[in-house]
Amino acid sequence: MATVLRTATRVAVAGTSPVRLAVIDALAVGPGATWLIDQPGQYLNNTQADATTVHPDDSTPMSGPAGPGPDLVDWARRIRADGGHPAGHWVLEEAAALTGASFPSRRLQGVYFRDQLDAAISRGTVEVTEVVGRAVDLERSGEDTVVVLEDGQRLAAPTVVLAQGMVQSQRSPEVTALADFADRFALRYAEPGMPAERTYTGLPAGETVLVRGLGANFFDVIGQLVDDWGGTFEPVEGDDRGRLRYLPSGREPLLVVGSRRGVPYRSKPEGGRAVRPFTPRWADEEWFRCLGERSDVDFAIEVWPVLAREFARVYLEALTDYAPDAVAGEWLAGLDVADTQDEVDAVLEAAIGDPHWAWTIEELHRPTVGEQVGAKAWAQLVRRLVLDELGSMSDPWHHPRAAVNGAMGALRRHVGRLTGGGAFTGESLARDVLGWFDGNSLALASGPPAERVRFVLALIEAGIIELIGPEMLVEADETAGLFRAASPITGRVVTSSVLLETRMSKGKIPQTSDPLLRNLLGSGRARIHTVDGVQTHSMEATRAELGEDVLTGHNLIAADGAVDESVVVLGIPASSTQPGSAIGATPGVPSPLLAGADVAAKQIMVRARVGASA
Repeated sequence: MATVLRTATRVAVAGTSPVRLAVIDALAVGPGATWLIDQPGQYLNNTQADATTVHPDDSTPMSGPAGPGPDLVDWARRIRADGGHPAGHWVLEEAAALTGASFPSRRLQGVYFRDQLDAAISRGTVEVTEVVGRAVDLERSGEDTVVVLEDGQRLAAPTVVLAQGMVQSQRSPEVTALADFADRFALRYAEPGMPAERTYTGLPAGETVLVRGLGANFFDVIGQLVDDWGGTFEPVEGDDRGRLRYLPSGREPLLVVGSRRGVPYRSKPEGGRAVRPFTPRWADEEWFRCLGERSDVDFAIEVWPVLAREFARVYLEALTDYAPDAVAGEWLAGLDVADTQDEVDAVLEAAIGDPHWAWTIEELHRPTVGEQVGAKAWAQLVRRLVLDELGSMSDPWHHPRAAVNGAMGALRRHVGRLTGGGAFTGESLARDVLGWFDGNSLALASGPPAERVRFVLALIEAGIIELIGPEMLVEADETAGLFRAASPITGRVVTSSVLLETRMSKGKIPQTSDPLLRNLLGSGRARIHTVDGVQTHSMEATRAELGEDVLTGHNLIAADGAVDESVVVLGIPASSTQPGSAIGATPGVPSPLLAGADVAAKQIMVRARVGASA
């Protein structure tokens, strides 16, 4: 959709004849799978409303003209002024409640996207044919590239833009085995995937239900389940951190929940609350610039210890203000000379005298640092998690854990730029950055809205949610005919006839379920991006340069290295060569996503002037 808007703006400025475009989507043109308009209203974005737009401004580096248009908040204001919307009264209700600090529903953002597409079409600079169908292959036909659809339909154009977004993975052998097991024993199994395409409600009241996944999907599902159960939340009187109490309806099951890490994603700060600013001491712009000039960086040895220093520093600085008696010693001098994570952790252990605030960098990855713990110790850790989250959400300027989350949010963007620039060795990229850092950074800095986290914390305290522990394993118990879940860390073992996978089935491209991408890879017309011969998770595409005289960019690369300049690949499927392109656009912030769309629109325009369509 962003490419359509960029093309429409370019045509309007150039004053040329309208360009003909065909937009193909398997589910819905405009909102796509992530922002389907008919999905449950309980599914929320994890980005605030005032950080959402599809119109680039002067902050985004691109050669095309900036495109005027409302951001999500401005659009909602117009809906309120109009007093309604054709998509339904719910649009007005949600728009009326929206503020810049709100986390909008995904369906509301879908309406916004669809409206912006309609507005671009109405200006007459593009003529759009909408096709709801699944693309399965590309073929050449003279000067054109032909998109082949699942139903046999064929659409030809001089330029094809692949912007599939959040593609999904093929079923893993484990998921296949669990699905087959569920069929044989008449069990209920919701496999990993997009929440809007799964059913989680209607769980058996009073019975145990296994849930695997504690990321963004999990919080969406909890919002939907609470609505389905009919229970309510009320503030805990006298608690100034916003603690909630859950009042059950009697329809609730016991949700036994786990994941590899064993604890939920960390919350976003409470909407509108000021966040402690992060200023690096060691990992500054110059340090990252020097790393970016290399191609042999080992993340674990050279980058992670410096980031760990920053996390330890901000934690101790905030803790010194928040609980002065908990910190002692000349810890900053110790961090200055710490060269490994173990040395950083040693400084933390020596500096923190209060067990309540004891914390190490290793806990970001393994909450119990990999050690087995008993039921009592795990319960204490969960209680501390609740308190830390309540403190972080309600006082993000001062709370030590909020400071760590904020530092991760700032530093992960720099790591992304190093990745996109090819700074890391292939081994380190696969082992460290893609292997564990990306997951840890998401857990800290890309968490759910505070309201949803408060729901989860209240359900934990009410005994409706039980965290089973880290390194959750799920097996098919053929003897009992039930799913079995266990944590080797806590020793807890639970069985159930219901297993809900609330984890994403993110499309690491080598294992993608997208038929078009699979056919391109299988035929050699595309290849996986490699670094030093080590595969990344993405397809390979050329990089893009600014300038109207550069008529290529983000083009598909075949197995033999040939570049197909008629095919442009944008976003998540090519994220390793387009860092930041998976992140939605924010007003006033450079947007790789919209910059890429402009690169695609430029190529559409060039070839449209030669051919008859685009």
